Amino acid sequence: MSVTVAILSDTHAELHPEIEALVRQCDIAIHAGDICDGNVLDALHPKTGQVIAVAGNNDHPKLWPEDQAEQVEALPHIAALELPGGLVKVEHGHRHDMMSPDHEDLRMAHPEARLVVYGHTHKKVIDDYKMPWVVNPGAAGATRTRGGASCLILTASQALWRIDSYRFPEPAQKVEAVSAA
Repeated sequence: MSVTVAILSDTHAELHPEIEALVRQCDIAIHAGDICDGNVLDALHPKTGQVIAVAGNNDHPKLWPEDQAEQVEALPHIAALELPGGLVKVEHGHRHDMMSPDHEDLRMAHPEARLVVYGHTHKKVIDDYKMPWVVNPGAAGATRTRGGASCLILTASQALWRIDSYRFPEPAQKVEAVSAA
């Protein structure tokens, strides 16, 4: 038996529609913070309905819609998900160096994990060279996507874990010609 998990982060109140569609094909969804609007979480519909989300540095009541204060305050800073073959730990990552979270620091913070998921940098990274693996899905919205919205899909079974990477390039911007008279 295997489980598929959509891994996303840094939507900043806007979820890319193709990532939303990918989530619907997965069993579980993980959001690693900087959600910025509860409507993003409401739009995540994995097959089991299970959504794991953590608070990012932009997830506090002053930055969310006023009527969602309770929802944002309820977000944990760290979450755990037990899967076949191991444990996933999730946090936003900004507490491990604001500019560039340190993978060794994340590994030391979560030695019991098979996979550590973080966000914050908007840079997609798959560091699977040693245990625990450390991944960042990049930005799944429209803010600083670095070439297009992105996410990861983890397929986990007792014997094997595999991570697939997805990027949805930004549409080419139309440039209007200006003629000189």
